Amino acid sequence: LGRGFDIYVRLPPDYDPNGLSYPVVYLLDGDSLFPILAANHLFLHYDDGLPEAVIVGIAYGGFDPSVNRRNIDFQSPDVGVPEAEAGAEAFHTFLTDELLPLIEGRFHVDPEQRVLFGQSRGGNLVLWSAVHRPDVFWGRIASNPSLTPGMGSILSGAATSERDDLMVVVTSGERDRPDLPGEAAQWVETWRNTDVEQRPFNSWLFRVPGGTHAANAPDAYRIGMNWLFQPPQP
Repeated sequence: LGRGFDIYVRLPPDYDPNGLSYPVVYLLDGDSLFPILAANHLFLHYDDGLPEAVIVGIAYGGFDPSVNRRNIDFQSPDVGVPEAEAGAEAFHTFLTDELLPLIEGRFHVDPEQRVLFGQSRGGNLVLWSAVHRPDVFWGRIASNPSLTPGMGSILSGAATSERDDLMVVVTSGERDRPDLPGEAAQWVETWRNTDVEQRPFNSWLFRVPGGTHAANAPDAYRIGMNWLFQPPQP
């Protein structure tokens, strides 16, 4: 991308580079979400029985538009969006070609259990990834995704997947902006109604009682991680 990122890594307290591989969670908007979610994972391990994990925060180093380009990096193509401003594919290539090999070459993680978490516009990138690069991440969590503009490229045309265990969890706060829960529900419903041969993942939608747009990211993380690693038994 021609610019740098700050990458934060949280290792489990019992991390053993020679032991079992850990699941790995990649957090978009790491400037704000890494300090909250990486620290909270320990309590989810204690209280909810989640497996320990390596948590990776992808941060810009600040929130000023001169360095924080999330408005471009998380933007999927759509009618009316200039090509230069739809950076989802380029950002995802940075993940697959640079960041993931770096993390997996340095830390003892399981590439079969990669999770991608994104909030708001980050959630849009998560869903673009699910549709167009399904096999890169086993699990995905989109918290209060903001999908407009960008819906035009994530409601159809999924890439072929070689895996049959891919999962996407979408959460919506009950007190979020009225249009966003509708967008999230439309995305999930569209893919649920798509023939299984053309749908590379299973998806679920959860409402967060009393949830707002940004403050409930920890709830979305908890719901999503529990569903991915400890789904209810039939």
